[in-house]
Amino acid sequence: MRAPVVALQAAALPDPMTLEGTFRPLLNRVAIVTGATSGLGWATCLALSAAGARIVATGRREERLQALKIEIELAGGSCLCVPGDATDCETSTTAVSKALDVYQRLDILINSAGQGMYKSLQDTTTSDFDQLMSSNVRSTFLFTRAVAPVFVAQRAGVIIVISSVVGLSGAANEAVYSATKFAQVGFAQSMDEELRPFGVKVCVICPGGMKTEFAVGNGRVAEEVAASWMMEASQVADTVVFTCSQPANVRIPQMLVRHMGRPPS
Repeated sequence: MRAPVVALQAAALPDPMTLEGTFRPLLNRVAIVTGATSGLGWATCLALSAAGARIVATGRREERLQALKIEIELAGGSCLCVPGDATDCETSTTAVSKALDVYQRLDILINSAGQGMYKSLQDTTTSDFDQLMSSNVRSTFLFTRAVAPVFVAQRAGVIIVISSVVGLSGAANEAVYSATKFAQVGFAQSMDEELRPFGVKVCVICPGGMKTEFAVGNGRVAEEVAASWMMEASQVADTVVFTCSQPANVRIPQMLVRHMGRPPS
């Protein structure tokens, strides 16, 4: 079931300057974030909330969503939890409906849900292939399709797709993962062409490695990730806030974010 098309007009937003002169560029905007229970999704929820946005957090682990909600609210923010699998159509439509019911507006979608896999092709099973395609590509499709009618009707909205550096240049032992990330880049580029005439911005962000649980497993171990020079998820989350904070006539179609490697000796 698709989210209903609603004839909304983006409501006027208050001055982003708040108490003590703090600048909150996303004050009272409403953002859906998928994959919010860990890693970049979690960090993005915190960063968007700190910038003034009200959060609709989705993910499969309800206890983690509740922990995120508590953290956001203790910091003075607002968070609505929508537990569910991002590959399930009902999760996307429920998130959109609840955002509109509770907050009466919707401004931002962050497609952050996904899985990684670091295996040789010969070790990759058909189940691995199906799981990655569903987690990374189907989830992006479902949530983007759910918010598009709302954004088109109100002639405003920001959609961000979290892809990867391997969505721009393939890597050994990441063939299927890379294929899903290339698919996300192509999807975002097509959506940019389709939705831009309606005032909707679509951006694909392609981060390098981050120190998150996403990077662990499927060929990597926690110790390897912890000892690496990968980025912190909060650092990439700041680029999400920056992208969402651009004025109405400015869009960022694509962004590549990478770490510097080992510090110079």
